[in-house]
Amino acid sequence: MKKLILTTVIALSTLVASAQVMFVTTYDGDQVENMDKITANMGVGYMVSDVFTLGAVRAKDAAGKDGYEIFARYNLPMVDGMFAMIQVPTEDMSANLQVGAGMSFSVWRYLYLEPNYTMPAKTDANGKREGEFRIGIGYRF
Repeated sequence: MKKLILTTVIALSTLVASAQVMFVTTYDGDQVENMDKITANMGVGYMVSDVFTLGAVRAKDAAGKDGYEIFARYNLPMVDGMFAMIQVPTEDMSANLQVGAGMSFSVWRYLYLEPNYTMPAKTDANGKREGEFRIGIGYRF
C-alpha cells in the first residue's frame, strides 16, 4: 500500500511540475478610471496540456453581483496562438454559456495580449445573440 501511495504522489508531482499556470484578466472599459479596469475580471488558468486550459475568472452576473465563471480553452492547431473558448458562470450554466475565439500574441517574454470575441450560446428574450469584443492580458509561467 505504501508503494502505491508513493508511486501516485511521484506521478502527480511530475504532472504538476510540467504544467503551466497562467493569470488572465480582461480590460473592462465600463469601469471608472482606476485599477478596476484591469483587475475586475482577473482569473487563473491551469494548462492541462499544450492545447487545453482550464480556469476560473471573477465576473459580475446580470444583477451586478460578484461571482466566478469557469473557462476552458482549446488552442487551435491551424494557426499558432489562436484559441477557441467556452466560459460559463457557476450558477445557471446552460442558460449563460458563452462561446468564442481569440488570438494570443506574445508581447514580452511571458506576457501576452489576447483579443477575443465571445457571444452567448442562446438567444436573449428579444431573439438576439449579441457578442462582445474584449482585450485580454495573460501572464504565463
